[in-house]
Amino acid sequence: MNKLALYCRIGFEKELAAEITDKASERGVFGFARVEPNSGYVIFECYQAGEADRLAQELPFDQLIFARQMIVVSDLLQDLSPEDRISPILSQYRQSELAKKLKNSTELFVETADTNEAKELSGFCRKFTVPLRNALKKDGFLQGKDSHKSAVTLHVFFLQSTACYVGYSYNHNHSPYFMGIQRLKFPADAPSRSTLKLEEAILTFIPKQKESQYLNENQYAVDLGACPGGWTYQLVKRGLFVYAVDHGKMAASLHETGRIEHCAEDGFKFQPPKRRRIDWLVCDMVEQPSRIAQLIAKWLINGWCHASIFNLKLPMKKRYAEVKECLAMIEQALDKQGLKYKLKAKHLYHDREEITVYLYLLP
Repeated sequence: MNKLALYCRIGFEKELAAEITDKASERGVFGFARVEPNSGYVIFECYQAGEADRLAQELPFDQLIFARQMIVVSDLLQDLSPEDRISPILSQYRQSELAKKLKNSTELFVETADTNEAKELSGFCRKFTVPLRNALKKDGFLQGKDSHKSAVTLHVFFLQSTACYVGYSYNHNHSPYFMGIQRLKFPADAPSRSTLKLEEAILTFIPKQKESQYLNENQYAVDLGACPGGWTYQLVKRGLFVYAVDHGKMAASLHETGRIEHCAEDGFKFQPPKRRRIDWLVCDMVEQPSRIAQLIAKWLINGWCHASIFNLKLPMKKRYAEVKECLAMIEQALDKQGLKYKLKAKHLYHDREEITVYLYLLP
């Protein structure tokens, strides 16, 4: 097993391939990425043995922007017999040089890519999971404890009902969700579906046990480009008072909370009220990503806020290059001021042609 399988949003395979190649080479690991357009995944094959496992342990998954999941996998198993798919899969795990480590597995995910074509396999994957799990347990797998530092999750990634990759991910360095997707339910009283983007961002970037510390009723936020209030809704729900900045109208239900002030102004010209400490700046404006990056950096450098979640709308071409330039622009601006910060970016499930960025000033 010396390959990585990485899941992504359909249409972003080239961006993910460029990113994993970059991140691996930074750690002295070299290989090549196999890309099939609109497949929803990338296979990165390392040149030297053991390096895929090393990347799976040492390359921080939360630093990968376009990857939904990162798995060490075998060669593709093909021409699986409908009468017995389990034996070849078990054989892959038994023959692995890491077989002993894989005994410390805690969960099994039988998955497919997030594409319309692959979704036809979903029913098969669900049905196949139970007998495969039973066979793995009988063979001594799936006996581990999640608290163990080397605990792993087993993954079987089907491309067709007769072809799959067999592999694993490290529990300390992966997405804990099936197919790498955090499923959220749309709140019936939310003004727009964009609310799910901010909810997923909060759940992704802020540790659940610290959410009430980071977001609470004693804080103030500014939402740039707020109309009709999808992002404001998430902040108000957590008790924050929000200055909603947009020339458009906000949902009446948000006004009724008494937790917002509608500011009918240009998001690029708006400045926070004097003598009012703003904790959070959120922004989902449709604008060139470089302009948004500059705007967010200005807010933090001026001391107008100390934390931000914002989206960067990506161009149709050179999307990875644009992301790198924008993040570097922010880092250079904050570094020049001697500010210490935490910066993370992710192409979330509820994002489309955009990525979500989390920026937090450290004490």
